[in-house]
Amino acid sequence: MQTVIIVLHLMIVATLIVAVLLQKSEGGGLGIGGGGGGGGFMSSRGTANLLTRTTAILAAGFFITSLTLSWLASYDRKPASVINQVPASQTQPGAPVAPVSEGGGLLDTLKKQDQQESQPAPAAPEPPRSQ
Repeated sequence: MQTVIIVLHLMIVATLIVAVLLQKSEGGGLGIGGGGGGGGFMSSRGTANLLTRTTAILAAGFFITSLTLSWLASYDRKPASVINQVPASQTQPGAPVAPVSEGGGLLDTLKKQDQQESQPAPAAPEPPRSQ
């Protein structure tokens, strides 16, 4: 349903852009109005009226499809309170942080801990093996 409305919305947008660009502006622009003209169907006045009505209808369609898409986007959304949410990563609020030793920063402390963990525990001396 939403995909159909998006495609319809994009078609309306493209047609609306073309209709606006075809209208004659005071500076000339891309208008298709020209000189000459008896009272034919596509005279300057008839073209202006047709483009004005087309633009108004397309603008109404754009407005309706925009509102429909925004309503569909918020349809499944449930209200949530920001106040009552508890962050998942925080286990104990206000837990004291261990002070950093004077010998260096946090990275130096972690490096020392890694070195201590990677060293094998001293084992009892082994007797020499005969071959």
